[in-house]
Amino acid sequence: MDKKVILVTGSSRGIGRGIAIKLAEKGFDVAVNYAGNKEAAEETLKQCREAALESGHSSRFEAFKGDISDTESRKNLLDAVVLHFGDLHGLVNNAGVAPRERRDILDMTEESFDRLIGTNLKGSFYLSQAVSNYWLSLPSEKRGFRSLIFITSVSAEMVSVNRGEYCMAKAGLSMACKLFARRLADENIGVYEIRPGIILTDMTGAVKGKYDSLIADGLVPQKRWGYPEDIGKAAASLVGGDFSFSTGSVIHVDGALHISAL
Repeated sequence: MDKKVILVTGSSRGIGRGIAIKLAEKGFDVAVNYAGNKEAAEETLKQCREAALESGHSSRFEAFKGDISDTESRKNLLDAVVLHFGDLHGLVNNAGVAPRERRDILDMTEESFDRLIGTNLKGSFYLSQAVSNYWLSLPSEKRGFRSLIFITSVSAEMVSVNRGEYCMAKAGLSMACKLFARRLADENIGVYEIRPGIILTDMTGAVKGKYDSLIADGLVPQKRWGYPEDIGKAAASLVGGDFSFSTGSVIHVDGALHISAL
C-alpha cells in the first residue's frame, strides 16, 4: 500500500484515539488533532508509534493543534498537515463536544446549542469543504482514491430529550455526509458515515454503571459495550478503499442497537 496520510480530528482521546491507533496498526500515516490537551495528544502519538512498530510499519505521526469550530484555525490545521506530510488522503471528522449540562429541550440554552452546532456540525462541515476543495485542486490523474468520513452517533436518529442539541448536531452531520457523497460521487472520493452506538470512553465513563445494567438487560443485542477500536476497524477499512463503490453508506457500529424490535 502506498503511504496514505489520514487526519483524525479530536484524536487526543476517546474514539478519535482509537481510530488513530488502528490506522497506525494498519500502516497509515496519521495526523493527530487536538484542541487544547497537548499531553493527551502526545499519548496518542506514543500509542500510534507502538502499534505501528508491533505491526512492522514505519509510518509517520504528528500532532496538530486546531479548533475546528474556528474558521482560521481550520484553515491553519489543513495547511499545517499538508505542509508537514506533503499531502492528505483522508479526513475522519471525529471531533465533537457534549453538552456541559444535560437539560430538557424546554430548558436548553442558546449557548449550549451554539456550542454543539458550532463544533459538531459547522466545524466538521467546513473542514470537509476545505479538504474537498484541496483534493479537487489536484490533477485528477494524480489524485487517486480519497476518503471523507463523518463519525456521527445513534443519536442521529435516536431521541434523547435531555441533550437535544447533541442529537440535532449529529442528525445534521448525517445529512452532511449524504450531501458530500452526492457532490463528490464521480471524483473518486469516498464519503461515509460511521454511526457508533454506546462506546466506552472517558465521556461515557460517568454513566458506566447505568449502561452496564441496561446492556446486560438487552439494550444492546450483542450485550457488550462498544470500544474505540471497533470504530477504528471500520475507519481503517473505509480509508483503505475497501468500500470504494459504497460512497454515502452508513456503517452502524453499535452491536445492533439501531434495529427496532418488539
